[in-house]
Amino acid sequence: MLTNLYISNVVLIEKLNLEFGNGLNIMTGETGAGKSILLDALSLALGGRSDVGLIRNGTDMATIIATFDSVNDSAKQILDENGIEYTDELILRRTLSRDGKSRAWINDIPVSVKTLKQIGDELVEIHGQFENHSLLDTSTHLTSLDDYAKLKDKDFNEVLNKTHLAYSELHKNEKQLKQLQEILEKSESERDFLEHNVSELRKLNPQPGEEEELANQRSMMMDAEKNAGILTDAVSVLKNNGNSLDEQICSVAHILERIKTNPNPYSEIIDKLYDAASTVAEIGEQIQPETMDVNDIDSIEERLFAIRGAARKYRVTADELPNKLAEMESQLNAIDNSDIELKKCKSLVAESQKIFNEYADKLTELRKVSADNLRKQILQELPDLKLGSADFMVDISDTEPNANGKNDIVFMIKTNPGTPFAPLHKIASGGELSRLMLALRVVLNNPDNQKTLIFDELDTGISGATASAVGDRLNKLAHNEQLLVVTHSAQVAGFADKHFKISKQSNQDSTTTTVVELSGDDRINEIARIISGATITSESIATAKTLIKH
Repeated sequence: MLTNLYISNVVLIEKLNLEFGNGLNIMTGETGAGKSILLDALSLALGGRSDVGLIRNGTDMATIIATFDSVNDSAKQILDENGIEYTDELILRRTLSRDGKSRAWINDIPVSVKTLKQIGDELVEIHGQFENHSLLDTSTHLTSLDDYAKLKDKDFNEVLNKTHLAYSELHKNEKQLKQLQEILEKSESERDFLEHNVSELRKLNPQPGEEEELANQRSMMMDAEKNAGILTDAVSVLKNNGNSLDEQICSVAHILERIKTNPNPYSEIIDKLYDAASTVAEIGEQIQPETMDVNDIDSIEERLFAIRGAARKYRVTADELPNKLAEMESQLNAIDNSDIELKKCKSLVAESQKIFNEYADKLTELRKVSADNLRKQILQELPDLKLGSADFMVDISDTEPNANGKNDIVFMIKTNPGTPFAPLHKIASGGELSRLMLALRVVLNNPDNQKTLIFDELDTGISGATASAVGDRLNKLAHNEQLLVVTHSAQVAGFADKHFKISKQSNQDSTTTTVVELSGDDRINEIARIISGATITSESIATAKTLIKH
């Protein structure tokens, strides 16, 4: 609810601070007093188009602040998306400088005018000759009809929710089918490539840990080859060009054995020489290099390099090659079994399409019933609002399936017999349009609506019983919603919960618009003025008293 409107330096308004209340807030005043200025100022605070011509003459900046005591869910979502903190109170502020610069704040946080307008559109709806009514936007008609249906039909909301869920499931299955078709289309073109790679890896048959084992074997064999050369050199030294060292030692022992002295004084040495010869001969046998098959190391290197090459080719580690083979086999298997998977996916889509159609068709039928009821209620409202020649209907046509079913909803009107029905935005404007919007609002009235509704030009061309009917409808609407109404009608003014008088004072230097809240005799006199003009009579005062309802 709009609780406060502060205006500074806007056209004829020098400074103004208005406190609005629940229910029906009425604003009256003589023509030219500045009633439209109030709406222009509020429109600025709500993110409307700026115009430096709105700045009061002799000042450099206009300021407007609109304060609300509640935030509806739609506004909360926008605030959250923009990172704006809020409590129950929301303050929208707008300034306009003489140089054309405009700035905006929400709860003292700078925002773009676009964001300000998004919030403003969720808090206030203005019905006037030059405003864009939300009900003129055909995209709002489906939601409006559904909100009406929810209030009148206990089954509607359940069917609507099931339609949402059914469409979500359908959309998910259609997405999966599309993805599978794209994958299969791509995979089919890669069949030859996959078959070649699978064949290659199957033939190679790499095993986890095999690369490390082969690398260790290769390293050991290369070391063994080097060691064999060293041993060969050692053996060569021992053999000393055919005269082995053990044989030479034995020859020395043989020579010493020829000593004639008995006992031979060198017998002990001779024994040691024979022992040494035996040891050397044994060593010679032990260090003989083993015979090595060159083909062994070649085969190990060939497999090691093949495994490492495959790992580079598939951009995995050697130990991951078996997993890569399994992955490509799975892809190849998917292609080979594509018909089965495709049939399964198509079956899911068909089943979810069937379920969605069942709920969507049921939803269409419920909407048709609600549309008929809505038409009947609207037609009951029109005669009292001086729209007796008008006719109203809800056009329900088919559209692409979506979360809300398969319907496109457009509110249609014709204002004169013999003319064709046309969408709301193509009918007459001004007071006629505002009264039609009032009729729609009364019938579509949603107790959960938290918007402030503003009506201007509502009583253009009406008086008497029609004006009373307008006031009665506004009064009904005000039971659930806050209304601000600019009126020239005494009958409408009589229904006010709060009544504001807009006046204009002039002197030689300036002209100023002021607004005061009326009560008691002041309110009676203002309604009497509307009835009889500048000269208030006892009759007009008496009539005014009968018109005041609150």
